[in-house]
Amino acid sequence: MRVVRTVAQLREALDYMRQGGHTPVGFVPTMGYLHEGHASLLRKAGEKSNTVVMSIFVNPLQFGPNEDYASYPRDEARDLELAEREGADIVFIPSVEEMYPQPTLTKISVSSLTTRLCGASRPGHFDGVTTVVNKLFNMVQPDYAFFGLKDAQQVAVLRRMVSDLNINVEIIACPIVRENDGLALSSRNVYLSAEERSQALVLSRSLKAVRQAMDEGAVRTADEARTLLISEISSAPLAVIDYVEILTFPDLEVLEPGSPLTASGSEIIIALAVKFGRTRLIDNNVFIPKEAPALV
Repeated sequence: MRVVRTVAQLREALDYMRQGGHTPVGFVPTMGYLHEGHASLLRKAGEKSNTVVMSIFVNPLQFGPNEDYASYPRDEARDLELAEREGADIVFIPSVEEMYPQPTLTKISVSSLTTRLCGASRPGHFDGVTTVVNKLFNMVQPDYAFFGLKDAQQVAVLRRMVSDLNINVEIIACPIVRENDGLALSSRNVYLSAEERSQALVLSRSLKAVRQAMDEGAVRTADEARTLLISEISSAPLAVIDYVEILTFPDLEVLEPGSPLTASGSEIIIALAVKFGRTRLIDNNVFIPKEAPALV
C-alpha cells in the first residue's frame, strides 16, 4: 500500500498502476476515523477494481461555523492499518493547503436535491461535499466510486452531479452497516455517552417499526408513517428530532398528502436526523413499498 500526500504523488502512483494494466480504478472517499462501514466499501471496491484508492480528508468546506470541524475525530495510524488490511493500494491524505492552495472561488452546487433533509439543516453543506468530491474525481479519475447509503441524500446528490456534468465515473451505493444492536455505524458515534448511545437505538427500532406497520397495512401514507416515526423516536427522552421525512428516492420529492406510499411507483426514503446531546445522528431506509394488505 502506498501513502501519498500531494496531488502530484497521487497522479504518479495512479499512472504507474494504469501503465501496469491495473484497471479499473475504484475510489473510496472518506473523512477518516474509519470503521467497519468504510471497510465494507473497500471490500466492495476490491471486488470490482484492480486498483483501490482511498482518500482521507476532513473537508472544511462542508462544515458550518458552529459544527465540529476542529474536533472531528482523527486517527491516521489506525486508519492506515484498516486500509491496508482491507486491500487499499493507494491512500491519499492531503492537507487542507494541498486541497485548497488558494481561496476557492469555484464551487459545485446541485440545486433542489440539497434543499431538504440535511441540506435544510446544514446550509452550504452539500456545496462543500460536491466541490471536494468533484476535485477528488478530477484527481483520481476513477472508474467506480463507492459511498455508503447511510448518507443516502449524499448518494442522490453525487449521482445527479455526475449525470449533469458528464463525469465518467459510476457511483456505487453500498448498504448501511450496523452494530449488532442496530445502531448505524458513524465516526461521530464516538461522541455518544453510554446513555445517549443506548437511547440512540430508538432510531433503527423506529425505522423497523414503520416498515413493519407498512407491510401489515397499519400505515399507508407518508403522513401516517411520519406520525408513527415521531411517536416512536419521542419515546427516548434524550432524542431531539431535527427532521423526519418520507420522500421519493433519488429525486427527494415530497409525496402528495394522503396518497398511498405506493403511488409514486418508485423507491422511497424514510430519513431522519436526531440529536442525542451534542451528537447529531442520521439514519434511513430506502426501499420500494409493496401493496399493503386490505384492512379487515
